[in-house]
Amino acid sequence: MIDTPKTPWHIWVVGIVSLLWNAMGAMDYAMTQFRVESYMGQFTEEQLAFFYGFPSWVQTTWALAVWGAVLGSLLILLRKKLAVPVFWVALIAMVLTSIHNFILSEVSMSEIAGTGAMIFSVVIFVVSVLLVVYATVQTRNGNLR
Repeated sequence: MIDTPKTPWHIWVVGIVSLLWNAMGAMDYAMTQFRVESYMGQFTEEQLAFFYGFPSWVQTTWALAVWGAVLGSLLILLRKKLAVPVFWVALIAMVLTSIHNFILSEVSMSEIAGTGAMIFSVVIFVVSVLLVVYATVQTRNGNLR
């Protein structure tokens, strides 16, 4: 019989909380991609034009950021060290998406959505970095295999 160490309680807490957090991003992505009227109705015409005008590379990086983060959270719950590179891909993709949204686009997201959009993007970045660090530490500690 193989002796499997007990899963630390914080793996479950971080895994579940991060999955819920990242599921909100996945819902936003899906609602935007499927142009769900009940969801998209909260945005102005200018904001809708911004979201619907993303170049294909931004659509790709946004998808990688969102779904990579969801997968990373699931991998934490499954105690898989693959969470580390998956979270890295999600973080890099999120940074590339943000570079487009705040720097490269003709109209910046902060211009159409205000300072709150910038603050929320910083929060997303911080959470993403913390998840990379957490998964890395848990892998080094042998809690993710």
